[in-house]
Amino acid sequence: MGELVLSNRTGAATHSEAGDEFTQYLTFAVSDERLAMSIDAVKEIIETPAITRVPMTPDYIRGIINLRGSVVPVIDLGARLGRGPITLTKRSCIVLVEVHVGDEAHVLGMLVDEVKNILEIACEDIKPPPEFGSEIRIDFIEAMGRVEDVFVIILSVDHVLSMQELAALRRLSHEAAGGGADGAS
Repeated sequence: MGELVLSNRTGAATHSEAGDEFTQYLTFAVSDERLAMSIDAVKEIIETPAITRVPMTPDYIRGIINLRGSVVPVIDLGARLGRGPITLTKRSCIVLVEVHVGDEAHVLGMLVDEVKNILEIACEDIKPPPEFGSEIRIDFIEAMGRVEDVFVIILSVDHVLSMQELAALRRLSHEAAGGGADGAS
């Protein structure tokens, strides 16, 4: 069952009164599709600030933002998942996530149409990704979560971008912070 839960940010697994294990996921919309990611990957959710476009980057890299003095690359999740670029509305927001490249962690913004809620999904309702039947690349899918009688695609945040793409984003952030682009929003 989907239930709005806003606590327990220190660990993904929680326990109900009956002893069942649950995992928390942030759900959001991208092109009218409900997707999710582990709440542990989410650092913050912010309103969409001005985004500075960076020349010569793929279409799914929306640009960079200045987040309290740090340069943060922003990925248009709609474009990245092949759904077309997200049209900014009042409900659009950026989900700041932590992605890992080897031993290093990097903050990255993911532009989504709308954040929905936080779900607790019972561990027995988490299923492996399908071998077929999804338009999203299989390596982007961590699992499928059954919520009532509907499946929610749970994205693998560390795989939404390849290692080479993450390294290129890291270089972009360092160049922007060092004077290649001013990062001002």
